[in-house]
Amino acid sequence: MCIELIIFIVMVVVFIAGCFWLKLPVSISMVISAIVGALVGGQGIPLRHLVEGTFSYVDTILVIACAMIFMKVLQENGSLDALSCMIVERFHKVPALLLCLIMLVIMFPGMITGSSTAAVLSAGSIMMPVLILMGIPKLETGCIIAMGGILGMIAPPVNIPAMLIGGGVDLPYVGFEGPLALLTFPLAFLFVLMFGFKYVRHLDYEAIRQRMNTESREKYGFRNYIPILVCVFLMILNKAVPAIPDLGMPLVFLISAIVGLFTGKKVPVLKTAKEAINTVLPVLGILMGVGMFIQIMTLTGVRGFIVNVCLSIPDAWRYLAMAISIPLFGAVSSYGASSVLGVPFLLAFLAKNQVITAAAISLIASLGDMMPPTALAGIFAAQVVGVEKYTDILKKCIVPAIIMIVWATVIIIFSPQLAKII
Repeated sequence: MCIELIIFIVMVVVFIAGCFWLKLPVSISMVISAIVGALVGGQGIPLRHLVEGTFSYVDTILVIACAMIFMKVLQENGSLDALSCMIVERFHKVPALLLCLIMLVIMFPGMITGSSTAAVLSAGSIMMPVLILMGIPKLETGCIIAMGGILGMIAPPVNIPAMLIGGGVDLPYVGFEGPLALLTFPLAFLFVLMFGFKYVRHLDYEAIRQRMNTESREKYGFRNYIPILVCVFLMILNKAVPAIPDLGMPLVFLISAIVGLFTGKKVPVLKTAKEAINTVLPVLGILMGVGMFIQIMTLTGVRGFIVNVCLSIPDAWRYLAMAISIPLFGAVSSYGASSVLGVPFLLAFLAKNQVITAAAISLIASLGDMMPPTALAGIFAAQVVGVEKYTDILKKCIVPAIIMIVWATVIIIFSPQLAKII
């Protein structure tokens, strides 16, 4: 047995022991497994590499932190409540379209933070009462919120797994918007209709309206939507006018959050910012741990070993290996699965379009947030809707998960043809 395989097995075993035996946070378990891997690989405790690994994804961490502050401001100033009220009022006569728009609202925090947890805990908790009032049972509501969080994490403009995969092969995060939209939005609309349409064919709009929080919309009107419009405008401006210096996603979110302080209900700035960071702190810790984990894998040759293994898999089995291994490793962390296995499989599909393939692999990696025992999206969705066993949600989401894997595989197979269109 080669030394690289031994190091990798030891790192994985230490990580699993830290998570499930010692009950340590995922991020701390990753740090410990990285240190043990370096020791087994004969590198001692390489502080320089450990620190470099911690800061590998500092730009991504800034994006997530600033985006979550923006989302918390929207939640506190009433913008999200106003948006949900407007959607229900305008589209209650077309239930299918209403469900699709609600799904987009649930996805929105994930789309700008790259975190399924942010989507489930913010927009998911706000739209949950609306879905329940529409007559959708708690279990199906939890499934909608969980899948909305996962697909929001992958949808454009911010996709952290795709950034991690691209970072491993020096592929810039450019041109991903079209492929990510094709991968996520059709599935989002399909899943929300699968789980909810049969319950909302005959809506009692008056009963729903009386129990919705309409205070912010009635008091501030159009002002509620100004922060969201500013955010969208600045994002488009960055892409459409190259002559203007790129503001960067963190600054765009901070500017939009500052605008949100003056367009709705009064927002306690320091308290809101602190709550926002506390919400995503586990995600930020995981990213730091993943960076350290990958850095040590690279230092000890484990990463190259995994790449060689993936490249040696026969073409006929490569898709099956990807469909099984990436979600299973995602039980550790969807971000970790993207870095550890996403990069080798992207290299294994060099004959395909790299941008579309990286986007499709990120969709498969996102299923890690539904894999027990971590299952962040499933656990938090169950808490939001009040379902006792989160495994009930996971069981009901098996079919959507299979559909996601098949859809991503088809996109990879036909990526050269799709590249000419999108």
